[in-house]
Amino acid sequence: MRKIISFMHISLDGFVAGPNGEMNWIKVDEEIFDHVGKRISQGDTSLYGRVTYQMMENYWPTAADKPTASKHDIEHSKWYKNVHKVVLSKSMKDADLTNTTIISDNLSDSINAIKQQAGNDIFLFGSPTATHSLIQLNLIDGYWLFVNPIILGRGIPLFVDIKDKIKLQLLTTRQFSCGVTELNYTVDRE
Repeated sequence: MRKIISFMHISLDGFVAGPNGEMNWIKVDEEIFDHVGKRISQGDTSLYGRVTYQMMENYWPTAADKPTASKHDIEHSKWYKNVHKVVLSKSMKDADLTNTTIISDNLSDSINAIKQQAGNDIFLFGSPTATHSLIQLNLIDGYWLFVNPIILGRGIPLFVDIKDKIKLQLLTTRQFSCGVTELNYTVDRE
């Protein structure tokens, strides 16, 4: 069965965005881009909430075409065009969306059906609201967190209204030269 891996940048105090959704505190550099690129290149499906999907759609399809495109922009743009995108949204319709599936209801059944399909891990990028919904339904199988060396004090938390404990097993860690620490966990279902 395929696994859903939640990919998030997070502050030391557990926030994924500032109070108004700001993410200007997130540190990324070529070292992180290369590391992430290697792992997601193995994925064939990405999962987004509507807001994150629209943000991605506004940038990645044409990012490689810009004269100032970085190596990362070119590689990620190519991956983004080819990956199957699943969007959780009650307001979007999937008419004329290339390589994209919209899930607007029956979230648990729909996600479990996708997890049963042949393929690699499904990466859930950003999307705090979608992540909160999937956590509540116990559909996330792993957390790939990039802890940024900052304390925000307030903002949008990664974990809210957790009803039952979620036991995790640490798979790997990595310290990046910019001060970000990767924590890669699998959910311990036993």
